Amino acid sequence: MEKLERRRPVWVIGHKNPDTDSICAAIAYANLKNQTEEGDFIPKKAGPINEETRYVLDTFHVTEPETVRNVGTQIMDMDYRHTEGVDSHLSLKKAWALMRQLDVVTLPVVKPDGKLEGVIVNGDIAYSYMDVYDNRELGRARTQYKNIIETLNGKLICGNEHAYFNHGKVVVASGDTKTIRAEVDGDDLVILGNVVSRQKAVLEEIPGCMIVTGVKTIDPEVVKTAEAIDCVLITTEYDSFTTARLINQSIPIRYFMTKDDLVTFEEDDYLDDVTRVIGKVRHRDFPILDEHQRYVGMFSRRNLLNPEKKRVILVDHNEKNQAVDGIDEAEILEVIDHHKIGSLETVSPIYFRNMPLGCCSTIIYHMYQERKVKVNPQMAGLMLSAILSDTLMFKSPTCTGADKAAAKELAKIAGVDIEKHAMAMFEAGSNFSKKSIGEIFYTDFKTFNQGDKDFGVSQISAVSDKQLNSIRKSLGEYLEKVLADRNLSQVYVMLTNILDQSTRLICAGTDSDEIAHQAFPDKPILEDANGRFQMLPGVVSRKKQVIPALINAMEQE
Repeated sequence: MEKLERRRPVWVIGHKNPDTDSICAAIAYANLKNQTEEGDFIPKKAGPINEETRYVLDTFHVTEPETVRNVGTQIMDMDYRHTEGVDSHLSLKKAWALMRQLDVVTLPVVKPDGKLEGVIVNGDIAYSYMDVYDNRELGRARTQYKNIIETLNGKLICGNEHAYFNHGKVVVASGDTKTIRAEVDGDDLVILGNVVSRQKAVLEEIPGCMIVTGVKTIDPEVVKTAEAIDCVLITTEYDSFTTARLINQSIPIRYFMTKDDLVTFEEDDYLDDVTRVIGKVRHRDFPILDEHQRYVGMFSRRNLLNPEKKRVILVDHNEKNQAVDGIDEAEILEVIDHHKIGSLETVSPIYFRNMPLGCCSTIIYHMYQERKVKVNPQMAGLMLSAILSDTLMFKSPTCTGADKAAAKELAKIAGVDIEKHAMAMFEAGSNFSKKSIGEIFYTDFKTFNQGDKDFGVSQISAVSDKQLNSIRKSLGEYLEKVLADRNLSQVYVMLTNILDQSTRLICAGTDSDEIAHQAFPDKPILEDANGRFQMLPGVVSRKKQVIPALINAMEQE
């Protein structure tokens, strides 16, 4: 039994519905960690990327990170052992010896193609010893003569060891030759001692197999007769009693193994689900299969006691409701963020870096400088793009001097013009023609909590009112579905014109109009052919301008 080698990577991951900063920060920080620390740091994403981010990755020739929907503990995270699969022709005796050698109570039975055929447990073998009283069991089990020879430490004198004993019964021949002839039928397997007269009497009945006990050699005449009638002839040094006691141990395990209604799991199954299933059955061990249903290992209930949690670093968020699913089951190592302190909790102290800057990637750029790691053009392009996206090319009130300074340095390293690159990014993100209204809405969507209310805010940015107005009516109709699907009290959408530095705010849900009006009391709710909205000149930041205003309004209700 060989212990599986398990590499424990660290996933660097941003929030759900990732924006450009969330993706670029994960990639850039993983790159920094891999250059400065031992370990394997891998950037991941918690959802599909938007067109703006796709443009950025394509521009700087960076591979899109793999999507991770859940960081809960899975079977693949357990420190289980790999018990080699055995062939269904293996004898019970060999199976028992293998169990004792490996100190296991279950063996997986595997086909040549790696697919699981069944399992044999020590209880099955005990049943074969204790509860089988039928002398035809060996034949019904289609036992290979090779198994019989191995079980009895015997020697094949004549016949085909690869053939099967599949007819007749097992007879221990004793008494005189007349009695023997009466006991033995054609195709039987006969066990007897080294008495030539008895051996000849048995062969007259044309048995399928004759096992002569307590000897190594047999009378040549007996051998000649056995060959003539195509009888398998075996010798063993065991006496007849021992031979008769051991013979059923040569039965192949396929005859006793469990092959129907097997309780199996796949490597990517989550332990929460696994625990619920195994709580309803009494098995001790369970086979693990890969995505192609091939056997890969076996785990027991005790493996569930101390599974290894996934190790993650969170960037660009620290709110539990924005984090990837299963975050409570993961081991959070670090948080790098630029938002308000949220609701995440950890079991032990971690490295937490939170700075009031306009972009998480600005923080990560500072960390490159602090650790004296050279920023290559590729990483520079990513971090620059993130800053331009989050600060709306420095026009957002969240933008700081540090963001601007970092962007200028990164632009030099990346060799790009800031304004041209920003406009190309924004135009790519404003192309709504190939997206469903749901995809547009969830491109940059976050949920928040205030008291007993959960509410969501989506921000959709474009470089012209024409682009935004083309989707406003459809978005307004879609909000009722969002309320129901996400179980929210209210939902708000910021339709932000990047060039004009203005936002049209639309909303739905209980008291949402009143809350929006209280949040921005000097901005009346208007209505046109595309629906109701609030015009908010100079409002472009969800984090700094909209969320605080909405929360204050909710507190005053």
